[in-house]
Amino acid sequence: MAKKELPDKKLLKDSPLPKDASGISGDFSSKISGLSSKAFGIIKFILGIVLLPFVFSTAVSFLNEFGLVSKDLQAIFWSGTISFLVIYLFIWEPVLIYNKGHKLLEIIFSFFRPMVNVAPFLLPVYVILAFIIYGLFSLAIKSSWLIEYTLFLVGFTAILHLVFSAKTIRTKKGDFLKGNYIFGFSFIFILNLALLAIGFSLIFKEFSFVNFCNISFGLASKIFYAVFKQLFVF
Repeated sequence: MAKKELPDKKLLKDSPLPKDASGISGDFSSKISGLSSKAFGIIKFILGIVLLPFVFSTAVSFLNEFGLVSKDLQAIFWSGTISFLVIYLFIWEPVLIYNKGHKLLEIIFSFFRPMVNVAPFLLPVYVILAFIIYGLFSLAIKSSWLIEYTLFLVGFTAILHLVFSAKTIRTKKGDFLKGNYIFGFSFIFILNLALLAIGFSLIFKEFSFVNFCNISFGLASKIFYAVFKQLFVF
């Protein structure tokens, strides 16, 4: 009987091996991960488009309610927002102030890890602090300068938070269809206006948070109805 020839061990060691199952599995997993990321991006893009009517309606509602406040106090608030924009565009980008606010919220929510990642983007920490400080000081100080300084600070820090949150989200890589930016910033904008509305409703008797919500949802409903009518009713 002829003796079977076994392959040389050295040749087996040096010869290229076919791609193993782990390599195939890795490629397959990466493809699945890429597809799921794109699918999630599409979902966020759709949700962002759905939020756009609320972005418009909350802005209109906020301006409507804030318009009932004294013109002088309105001017102080808007001077705060304009002051930030002038500094940001022509003098200096106060990103350090924004980052300090991030660090503060990370410390506050350190007990709840998921909030550490999203709270700095969602919550305007300086605006919240301004309202809290005003509430404490107003118990002992009855003077017009307190509300004036508070409004200026709120206007300045509110637009600071929106600008740098938008910039941070926009510069993130891998944002398919800009879904993360459209959805994320729309949600941040709506939430921030709602927080401003709560704060102003506690300071000004003319500003009604209930009316703010009613007008926001009512106007958004009209926009959805008009779009639906144009798309599906002939």
